[in-house]
Amino acid sequence: MKLAGFDLRNNVFLAPMAGVTDRPFRQIARRMGAGLAVSEMVTSNALLYATEKTRRRTDHRGEAAPVSVQIAGADPQMMAAAARHNVDGGADIIDINMGCPAKKVCNVAAGSALMRDETLVRSILEAVVAAVPATPVTLKCRTGWDRDCRNVLTIARIAEASGVHALTIHGRTREDRYTGEAEYDSIAAVKQAVRIPVIANGDIDSPRKAKQVLDHTGADAVMIGRAAQGRPWIFAEVAHFLATGEQPPPPTPEQIHRTCRAHVLDIHAFYGVAAGVRIARKHIGWYVRGIAGAQHFRQRMVRLEHPAEQLDAVDRFFHELHRPVPWDHETQIFAEELAA
Repeated sequence: MKLAGFDLRNNVFLAPMAGVTDRPFRQIARRMGAGLAVSEMVTSNALLYATEKTRRRTDHRGEAAPVSVQIAGADPQMMAAAARHNVDGGADIIDINMGCPAKKVCNVAAGSALMRDETLVRSILEAVVAAVPATPVTLKCRTGWDRDCRNVLTIARIAEASGVHALTIHGRTREDRYTGEAEYDSIAAVKQAVRIPVIANGDIDSPRKAKQVLDHTGADAVMIGRAAQGRPWIFAEVAHFLATGEQPPPPTPEQIHRTCRAHVLDIHAFYGVAAGVRIARKHIGWYVRGIAGAQHFRQRMVRLEHPAEQLDAVDRFFHELHRPVPWDHETQIFAEELAA
């Protein structure tokens, strides 16, 4: 697929998720088939550029091109400066966040709160596009602020007129957050109204669901978020199904083990001992979700404080398995504050 001037391996993308899609996650998603992996959102506040959190979020060493960095904020000039700063730091694509429903973002009129002010949306988009004329700019948004104000069609037209290269739409309003079911009629309406590529997002958790959403909306690509947690092979599964119509077999325990272990090692290396062990816990929990004995294993995992202990526990858990591991769609997804 061609997007924003780049030839991508497929049209199945990893969504930006705060506290989740760090560099180790993006790299493993790309290795396991994602055509594009968008970074967790980066603040546009220059006063925070030097913080440890922002420096880690803007560390793209070893990432395959194109590197897509999502920026968040509500001031056009600050957003323009943030775009330039991230391009200087290695970003090949700048993505603008107008989809995050988190209160700490919306309370400063950023994220999905921006959709209530269409004039400000235009100002931000025009400022960012003008600031990085050689770098494609994309936008991620929701269908509107609430169900009485679904204005994504207007936002899409503003984006296209402002020079945005592609638009990702999460099929929920800000007030919906992550509850209920995503709706795709709004995405289909936008696809009919604009010429830029449209990417569908929301509740895409299987190859068949991805195809249903593409067929219903006419979108150019799908973006997968929560369903990729502990399941990065979903990108290869979806891409294979879209290309062949065949459902690949589920991963074996050995395959899950290798993937989990490699991911945990990357997390330890990226964050260091203390933070690495803490952050790896949630990812390990996602990898074992739906497997017999996972709950007891997670309870033991939270008491481990050293990387070697954590890896040893992962090894012992998977070595005890002797059967294929189906994905359990009924298992509750761990609560996380996610960026849209």
